[in-house]
Amino acid sequence: MQGIANLIVGPGPIIALLALAMLPGAVFAQTAALATSEPGKTNTSSNWTAQQDHKNMMEQLGIVRLRPGPSGQPGATNSANYDPAKANPFPDFPDALTLKNGQRVTTAAMWWNQRRPEIVEDFEREVIGRVPKDVPKVTWTVVSNVTDGLVGNLTANGKRLLGHVDNSSFPAITVDIRMTVVTPAGAKDPVPVLMMFGGFGGDGMPRPAGSPVLTNRFPEFGGPFKDPPSTEQLLAAGWGYASINPGSIQADNGAGLTKGIIGLANQGRPRKPDDWGALRAWAWGAARGLDYLETDPAVDAKKVGIEGVSRYGKAALVTMAFEPRFAITLVGSSGEGGAKPHRRNFGEAVENLTGSGEYHWMAGNFLKYGAAEASFGSRNAADLPVDAHMLIALCAPRLTFISYGVPERGDANWLDQEGSYMATVAAGPVFRLLGARDIGEKEDYRVAKMPPVNSGLLDGELAWRQHDGGHEDRSNMKYFIAWANRFIKHATPDPAVAK
Repeated sequence: MQGIANLIVGPGPIIALLALAMLPGAVFAQTAALATSEPGKTNTSSNWTAQQDHKNMMEQLGIVRLRPGPSGQPGATNSANYDPAKANPFPDFPDALTLKNGQRVTTAAMWWNQRRPEIVEDFEREVIGRVPKDVPKVTWTVVSNVTDGLVGNLTANGKRLLGHVDNSSFPAITVDIRMTVVTPAGAKDPVPVLMMFGGFGGDGMPRPAGSPVLTNRFPEFGGPFKDPPSTEQLLAAGWGYASINPGSIQADNGAGLTKGIIGLANQGRPRKPDDWGALRAWAWGAARGLDYLETDPAVDAKKVGIEGVSRYGKAALVTMAFEPRFAITLVGSSGEGGAKPHRRNFGEAVENLTGSGEYHWMAGNFLKYGAAEASFGSRNAADLPVDAHMLIALCAPRLTFISYGVPERGDANWLDQEGSYMATVAAGPVFRLLGARDIGEKEDYRVAKMPPVNSGLLDGELAWRQHDGGHEDRSNMKYFIAWANRFIKHATPDPAVAK
């Protein structure tokens, strides 16, 4: 389910706002003035604009001024850099296999017991934020179902679910997670399932047999495509899919940070600097969806993957890194905050993520790395203790597929495909240490060059493929399915689909 992500990446704020306005569940909780801990006073932060919330976080951190992010518009005075010669001002990434005390990590035990916890702590404190220890529980209810329905011309069973988050401690905020689960109608055994961050252009439910095919207002957005929709490719290969609506978990804007699951956990108050951002909240919601899938007899819960494109590609990578029960991920066109190194000066930059339009994805502390003037001086990407290759490494040794398209078809240079390849290469040593295979690149990440388009590196648990399509991963889906099937030992009912 890639439609919304196709619309809202990079330098297209108008399209982004239109897409968000049409996103089912984008407005899912309204709150009035909320009680504070001081009797007789109210807290109206729940109705702040993103700019007000952003300013509040800057004040908490002692930031006076942030550097503006580069523009994606060619010819702008602050246009993004696309000159490879200027792309690596900080060429050396933090070493994923060196402890903070300088000791080299040489065994899997050292990784699991020492180095991985260090990296997790740095990401939680400085980059994506911490999930509160007392997040309310989620209760799943099936609200409708279709038996022997149709997805394209394929027979499938579907269920719409609502995951109600217990708000008894703060009834002013309601969060109901929306998810659809669809499995092949003829499956005799539990099937692998790919959970997809979706919500735009429908929820993926099968239509009842005999009913007309629904028309899509954007039938070929990102196309034309050579392949069927990802949902049909999955079903034809004997997989199921789940579409989870991220907007029903947490709004995709700064004004929503005192609402949604983040606001509910904070009882309507603004975030502290190390509180979670939207990426981590969406990942939390996906994990709650997996809780349900573990109870579904039609699903092989040991073979559930997570997928997303663009900002939801970032969320898919965060989900895989921090929820070990997910076995597989397809990370589509994730860019800055995903597989793209923060230290790369190419396209989107750290300063874009620290601005008021995107800061809500990250922990408040992440703003420090865009600070030009602050009580602590100034910081930049080189001051981050971690980088994208370490986020990929946190997925090891599980199945991790990094996917991009080509700029000519709309997967803009803004995303930095080359830098994301460097990060994938740099994550390889961790996969190898844990007994998994990486993409097989022989060169150091500093000089490694992407293989030609449509030349996938798919022999290992860590995989890379740049397809010849646009800002979507539908064009890589058949390669993803064939790659995953080899490792999870799943036989597709129609071998031709996986070719």
